[in-house]
Amino acid sequence: MSDSDDTKSATFGRRRLLQGLGAGTAALAFPHLWLPREARAQTAGYGTVRHLIYIRLSGGFRFTTAFNSDVDDEFNPFGSSSKRASGTEWGVGKLLERAAWLDGEEGKPRRDLGMKPVTDFTNEICVLPCVDHEPFSARADGGHGTGLERFLTGYVGGATGFLTYVNYGVRERVKEAAARGITLLPAFSLGEAGMATGSPEYATYRAPVLEGSGFQGFSADPDSTLPEWARAVATKMDARFKDRLHTALRGSVETYQQTRKATSDYGKIFRDPMLRVSTDSNDVVDGISNKELRTLLGTDTTGQRAALALRLFHFGCPAVFLNQGGYDFHSREDAELPGEMEAANRLVSGLRTALQRMQHPEGGSYWDKTLVVLGSEFGRTTGGSRFNSANGSDHGPDLATRWMSMPFMGGVISAAGKGGKSLGSVNASNLKATGKVYSYRSVLKTMLDLLGADHQGIFPADAPIQDFFA
Repeated sequence: MSDSDDTKSATFGRRRLLQGLGAGTAALAFPHLWLPREARAQTAGYGTVRHLIYIRLSGGFRFTTAFNSDVDDEFNPFGSSSKRASGTEWGVGKLLERAAWLDGEEGKPRRDLGMKPVTDFTNEICVLPCVDHEPFSARADGGHGTGLERFLTGYVGGATGFLTYVNYGVRERVKEAAARGITLLPAFSLGEAGMATGSPEYATYRAPVLEGSGFQGFSADPDSTLPEWARAVATKMDARFKDRLHTALRGSVETYQQTRKATSDYGKIFRDPMLRVSTDSNDVVDGISNKELRTLLGTDTTGQRAALALRLFHFGCPAVFLNQGGYDFHSREDAELPGEMEAANRLVSGLRTALQRMQHPEGGSYWDKTLVVLGSEFGRTTGGSRFNSANGSDHGPDLATRWMSMPFMGGVISAAGKGGKSLGSVNASNLKATGKVYSYRSVLKTMLDLLGADHQGIFPADAPIQDFFA
């Protein structure tokens, strides 16, 4: 290096140093701002599941009565189960023992199919005791409206539903399949429109919402009533109309065209007899019949929607959302929660049994390739008593409302060695976290990650949870 190079280097270094000191001094003169950096990490389980069943325990669920039960009576007046499966670390509530649907002759077909009480397989379920629905808040938000907005979109006032993010995230997978002549169904919301909202950037990927539990309205193909020349004329008219528009205005027309084509392609799938889950068909598809699904999951609306979810997966649907029960028991919780939990137990046990029996088109079982997650908009509190004055529970600013103890179930959990594990813990007397706390958005992002969905730019300050694979 020449002398002139040495001089230049020294001058440059002094100048940089002085600039840095000046910048640092200036920064101290202004209030400190914390700006979250985008968390782009992927887990070791990225893309390990093909399907997600996301269940909302509607109305705000008292998580400590089921999935974090090793706490004081004021948080769980029903007690803990002594029947938890060997190797289970998380607090199994006594209410998870309830399984009258297995009793007697009526329950024999379910027993024969392999259904068990939830307490028999708690070592296949991983629980996060402390999922915080709003980490930056000074206290819990017990509002039904704002709590549900967080559950559906990740934020209060969020413009894009979680399932829309799913469809956006798997768009390349869908495009590649279409290039091979294969139509993959999108994620479906079975009865909750808020899961399918979409801001302009994501509008094209909004999830379909099905209010019923089947596709009986698709018994006929409307396109088949038009001659080929008429379909060609309509297509060319759409193209000419779009070409005359300013480029900034073409998005809505493209969305319409894609929607119309998708409706036609999807219609062929929706008319498949496999999706008639309300019938007792004995035809076996993926190793199970619709009659067996009805036996396992029930014939009520929730059971039929769960059966439909499993059938939609056959056609490449990545995720299905559905509500279960109604847990806003401000009164009579002591009498009514056990029965409502029994229905939830049947749903969880029926899904496990069906997924383990079903053979996935890509090989292995559906259990190996499906993640089942339960959540709600918040937890519930009584403010220090076993129940409130009306024998129910409420929602307020405390930790009982704030923490959601969310269970995760599926082959990916077992394969990672996290079945029966508790990722986090609480003090039994006051619910203060003694282990890890996870943000609710990080849970949503983890589900996207495991599905192999592109989540760049989504919940930028929240990383997917690595601890499932630690």
